[in-house]
Amino acid sequence: MFKPPIIEIIADNPAPDIKEVIDAALTAYNAEMRAFAPEPSDFAIALRDPENGEVVGGLYAVDGYGWALILLLVVPARYRGLGLGTRLLAEAETIARARGYIGLWLDTFEFQARPFYEKQGFALFGELEGGNGATPRYFLKKKF
Repeated sequence: MFKPPIIEIIADNPAPDIKEVIDAALTAYNAEMRAFAPEPSDFAIALRDPENGEVVGGLYAVDGYGWALILLLVVPARYRGLGLGTRLLAEAETIARARGYIGLWLDTFEFQARPFYEKQGFALFGELEGGNGATPRYFLKKKF
């Protein structure tokens, strides 16, 4: 006799193994639907302090099933205005094109850099409205 699973609600701080199991199940299903297991293909472009070589900012991206998903991009305030953000995106685009991706995508909050990304050729494809404690969030893509 079939027994459905028990639903357990964990409203705060679930144990890390719960996320790992859910992630593994979804990753396995996605791989099955694509007929191959996605290979980890993260990449980064680091900005290093010229004095001590420590990473102070940069760009971090992952494979997004045919797209490069830019998860993180930061240029510290003292280095802004030097074209570094533009260079980071250009380097990410070079890597994405070489890997055969069809484009780049990312998200940004209202207080961050939406106009900058649009100036770099990104187009809005979705948004989460703000209000009642929620900050507007924008989803942008650049298709090659």
